[in-house]
Amino acid sequence: MISYHALEDRLVKRFLKNGMFEGEPERDIYGNYQKAFELVKSKATVPTDEEIKENSRARSAKMRVGIKAG
Repeated sequence: MISYHALEDRLVKRFLKNGMFEGEPERDIYGNYQKAFELVKSKATVPTDEEIKENSRARSAKMRVGIKAG
């Protein structure tokens, strides 16, 4: 997912962690949270200086990648 603002990024992080935008995630019978996605990297990928020179609107973009747990 790609987000362009801090508020959007917060929603994306919450969705990748819990599988929902708001509220409490489901728990298993032992009380542990079930993960919706496995994060590929813990940090967001941001554009390089070269990309920003080519496209100045890319400067605030953050990309987060997760694989659906199943």
